[in-house]
Amino acid sequence: MSATMSGSGSAPCRFAHYFIICGIDNETGLEPDALAGENFDQSPLKRTFKSKVLAHYPENIECNPFDQDAVNMLCMPKGLSFRTQRDSRTPQFHSFLITREDGSRTYGFVHTFYEEVTSPQICSAMQTLHQMHQAEHNASAHNCPSSSSSSSSSSSSSMDSLASSLDEVESPSSTSSSQGGRRSCGCSGEGYDSVRDTLYASKAMCLITPMPFMHACKRFLSQIHRAVISHQPPPLPLESYIYNILYEVPLPPPGRSLKFHGVYEPIMCQRPGVGELPLADFPLGEAFRLLGVENLVQLFTCVLLEMQILLYSQDYQRLMVVAEGITTLLFPFQWQHVYVPILPASLLHFLDAPVPYLMGLQSKDGTDRSKLELPQEANLCFVDVDNHCIELPEDFPQFPNKTEFIQELSEVLLSYGLSPEGGNTSSEPAVSTQTSTLEKELKSTSLRELVDDRRNGNLGGEALDMLELLQGNPTLERLQALAKRTGVKVARLETLAAGQKAVGDESLGGRPPVEEEELRNAKLNVQLREVFAARFATMFADYESFVIQNSPDLESWLTNREQMHNFDKASFLSDQPEPYLPFLSHFIETQMFATFIDNKIMSQWEEKEPLLRVFDGRIEKARLYNVRAPSLRSSVYQKCTFLKESAQAIEQRLRKIDHTAIHPHLLDMKIGQGKYQQGFFPKLQADVLASGPTNNKWSNRTCSTQRRVDRHRQQNEHLVLDNDLKEKYMQEARNLGKNLRQPKLSDLSPAVIAQTNWKFVEGLLKECKMKTKRMLVEKMGREAVELGHGEANITGLEENTLIASLCDLLERIWSHGLQVKQGKSALWSHLLHYQAREEKNEMLSESPVSNAQERRKPESSVGLPALRVSVIQDMRHIQNMGEIKTDVGRARAWIRLSLEKKLLSQHLKQLLSNQALTKKLYKRYAFLRCEEEKEQFLFHLLSLNAVDYFCFTSVFTTIMIPYRAVIIPIKKLSNAMTTSNPWLCVSGELGDSGILQITKNVLEMTFDRQNLGKLTTVQLGHDNSGLLAKWLVDCVMVRNEITGHTYKFPCGRWLGKGVDDGSLERVLIGEFVVPCNDDDGGRGTKTPPLQRSPSQIRRISITSLTGRGNKPTTVQIQESIGEAVNNIIKHFHKPEKERGSLTVLLCGEGGLVWALEQFFHHGFRSARIFQKNVFVWDFYERIVAFMENADQIGDLQEIPEPLGPNCESFCRYVNAINNMPRNIGKDGKFQLLVCLGARDRLLPQWLPLLAECPVITRMYEENALLRDKLTVSSLVGVLETLNDFPITLETSFTKSVEL
Repeated sequence: MSATMSGSGSAPCRFAHYFIICGIDNETGLEPDALAGENFDQSPLKRTFKSKVLAHYPENIECNPFDQDAVNMLCMPKGLSFRTQRDSRTPQFHSFLITREDGSRTYGFVHTFYEEVTSPQICSAMQTLHQMHQAEHNASAHNCPSSSSSSSSSSSSSMDSLASSLDEVESPSSTSSSQGGRRSCGCSGEGYDSVRDTLYASKAMCLITPMPFMHACKRFLSQIHRAVISHQPPPLPLESYIYNILYEVPLPPPGRSLKFHGVYEPIMCQRPGVGELPLADFPLGEAFRLLGVENLVQLFTCVLLEMQILLYSQDYQRLMVVAEGITTLLFPFQWQHVYVPILPASLLHFLDAPVPYLMGLQSKDGTDRSKLELPQEANLCFVDVDNHCIELPEDFPQFPNKTEFIQELSEVLLSYGLSPEGGNTSSEPAVSTQTSTLEKELKSTSLRELVDDRRNGNLGGEALDMLELLQGNPTLERLQALAKRTGVKVARLETLAAGQKAVGDESLGGRPPVEEEELRNAKLNVQLREVFAARFATMFADYESFVIQNSPDLESWLTNREQMHNFDKASFLSDQPEPYLPFLSHFIETQMFATFIDNKIMSQWEEKEPLLRVFDGRIEKARLYNVRAPSLRSSVYQKCTFLKESAQAIEQRLRKIDHTAIHPHLLDMKIGQGKYQQGFFPKLQADVLASGPTNNKWSNRTCSTQRRVDRHRQQNEHLVLDNDLKEKYMQEARNLGKNLRQPKLSDLSPAVIAQTNWKFVEGLLKECKMKTKRMLVEKMGREAVELGHGEANITGLEENTLIASLCDLLERIWSHGLQVKQGKSALWSHLLHYQAREEKNEMLSESPVSNAQERRKPESSVGLPALRVSVIQDMRHIQNMGEIKTDVGRARAWIRLSLEKKLLSQHLKQLLSNQALTKKLYKRYAFLRCEEEKEQFLFHLLSLNAVDYFCFTSVFTTIMIPYRAVIIPIKKLSNAMTTSNPWLCVSGELGDSGILQITKNVLEMTFDRQNLGKLTTVQLGHDNSGLLAKWLVDCVMVRNEITGHTYKFPCGRWLGKGVDDGSLERVLIGEFVVPCNDDDGGRGTKTPPLQRSPSQIRRISITSLTGRGNKPTTVQIQESIGEAVNNIIKHFHKPEKERGSLTVLLCGEGGLVWALEQFFHHGFRSARIFQKNVFVWDFYERIVAFMENADQIGDLQEIPEPLGPNCESFCRYVNAINNMPRNIGKDGKFQLLVCLGARDRLLPQWLPLLAECPVITRMYEENALLRDKLTVSSLVGVLETLNDFPITLETSFTKSVEL
């Protein structure tokens, strides 16, 4: 008992935890593997049968409990396979990993070989199966001469069809050349005859290790296999070598190298130091060769953005190399979601997972990609490893500095003789068996001598196949002898065999080629990883400045984790170069980035997470060498400077070995057991392998160190927080999708699958809650700040990212539990089914679509007719948009349109109200069929109606949109109609409509224009013809007929000569009308409109300002000018793409013109004889007249000398406005002068001029603000702050003004 405890106690420090043998169990015989998607039309030799774990040593380890089902499934993902002497039996190597619930991983390395079946029962069972298959085949040959009976087209489930499509094609290892007709029925060309044929079954040896020492494990297992098939028994029994690696070989300490002994040669491995990049032993060069640099960088970007990644290859090891390669490149971040590099056939239903995943699926030789019916592809990155191609999702942002990045990676690859394009370097087709990829794929390159490792028996490519066939098969050896006698040349084979014998001759002068190749791989690995790490170190060099640390202790932080902002995303993005933003705005929303920031915050109370410690060290080092300037907004590419030193560190460790493990030695074994028999793996003595040594100095030393570390860590944890409580908080705080990092492999009962799907449903609901909450908090501005959510400054970029993320979530919800997949977008497919049903009903009933349409109330009491609200109507709008080519694009456009119209929840509720359709399309466990969760989900979406989105208008900027405009006159007056010819011009952020003539006395019109964006101004005028040429207009209403957005342009003024200010045209400023719907509480709530300040009252006619009792006070006037200037300054501090309309801030309610009007009207003497009003513009004209007159008579004494140029500019601007052909009235002229003065930075210079001109005494009261020198000088100071900004004006203002 004590021995076992000692052995297991040191397990965390041991190189390997388990040695396992899997294969056929002679007791239970042949059991078909139903879970692997059995295809009974295939020949029995091609079918899959259940494998078993035949033995594993030791029995169990406390820190890494043995999971028999998972290990069996991953050692032999396809189950047992059989061969005869006619088939290729090349040994194969692959790796796998198991992710435990806490996210930690253990690695498995598997060497699969073929062993002759000696059990007569199994041979006769195979013979019987073959005879039955032959009889069935002959009977069915008359019925189905051409087509395969295992067609998957009528499959009821997309996952079933995926399983069958993978099994449609026969196993790639078949060498039989059957006829086309026979092959189509799955019959092997030559069957199995127990008298004539020798039957072989696959067997696997596996090492389970805590760290991914792939090369060392591969060499150890291949040496064990060589010992099994060798003519001579090994120097020691196999138990000695297995015992040695399980109990006597330690893990190398960080920063050290280790040598231990296999059966024939020593094996070396090294482990990076504390400050270096963590261990990654999978050959990255191979991943780059398989995909090419460009594809690999695109795949890397998809992984960073947490999309669904599916790797597809015939070769398990290739899947593992690409998956592990890509995840090691993520440093300092870590993949947080489902990670299954090798997906066993029995787990195909897991592709239904509605969460981000990285999975590897084995393809069968010749399987067409188009036959692969995947449940969801809207956000899928599909990587066909064997054909070196990649299918990317739509709307895919590029990695920053991608071109220069690819160039730097290419330089590293070229320095090692690898082509950056990747692809097969040999002229042969892709290798069809999962054989050791480095050996087969790299031949006929400059690296040939490295692969052709004679000392280790590792010959490259065909040579190895031929030699093993020759040496291991007596029949072929006899054939060789016969060939020699008949004179056929076999010189090449003799040379190969001689090369195998000449062990040691080559390696006397230096290191064996296999070790040189491993060193080369390790150096290439670390240099490629350094290039990636350097990119992150540059992009996130100042990330710490944006981490928000506002908790006094770990417990309170964990408790409030979800309510807190941990990272100031808006400030971080505003600090980044413009080209980086599309990628970074998506990336900082991912789970891996959130976890990285969580680890950073927790590091103030706990020991730093290892990856974070290395990364922070890198940033510190970079700061010491290269002091960064304060202006970070530079996208200049910085190359990695660590390449040489990182490669040297590895080389030094491998050239000079730090530790050598105990040599394998004889054990205390029973004599006579496990007798050596060539070609057969012996039955090992379990008692000697069950436990390790009790008196091993190394294990005792490492155990005590481990105990000391554990004790220290536990003390720290108790100081801060009870461990169980902490674990609970951590799970709740961080686990979104993470609790399903790897499907449970050990139990595949329907109950477990149902439980897994239930977890998905809960995860999707939680994700929906978090996303909608985040969207609301970011959007609600001041209200959110008052609620304590931190500074509210969402940018358009972030908003777009959040909406794209919502579209992705909806696609994943609609993909969960689909019965049959149709098209790439599950949501659009559902909408099309709904549309077809509703249109059919509509035709039958000859009436509008039932329920689907409600009528929205008119937007105003007069004018615009109601807009039809309908799911189908919005779909038709999207279907008419020629710019969108794909179903995924249409679904996203429809979501954006519904969100902008505040109808997303209502539309989806309508869609799901057709329960018969939902039942037809979805399985019982699907999210959309869980009633309670579905209701909560729709409620979360309803909350988004509280804010205004323009996510459709701002994205689809080139589409044609129908607009409807209505002019509303003031009816109670007789001049509601006019005899003149009116015209209209609508302007928005993206353009204007041009002049639109309106039919006389028809006050409504519709017109189609390319998207104008958010509407800002309307120019309204008439030509002053006819008897009734005066027109009193209340307002103009304009509506976007697709989004339903309505804008009101208030006027309340006359247009006509000799009335009001004599204007024949006015520029009206728009305000967004928010629809209020009584049925829908959520839709009535709103944020204050973007177009005007919420604190200001409705604008009234300027002329009436002086004639009312409620004149603004001097304090109110000064405050309103300050606020107007502040709003303009804030506008310029936003990123350029997110600024919105400057016109509104200048001329809208609460704008600069409005505030200055109040200033100039204070104390203004406006009433004159016969009640004719005098305007501020009259004051300006008199000043101009006075200046010009004074200039002519040379009497300049009254005007101070310095004002000369200012007088000249003021006169020039006023005269230019008076001389233009447009008739915009006196108030319109005042507005234009203020705008031009602000644009050309002249307002602060004109103001003292106006205040000091003698005309002021005749037109202003004594107490007027304009006559108060102190007020004027403070106003000049306020206006001068605008001189720093480039103010631009809409053409609707400036046209016809010649300056």
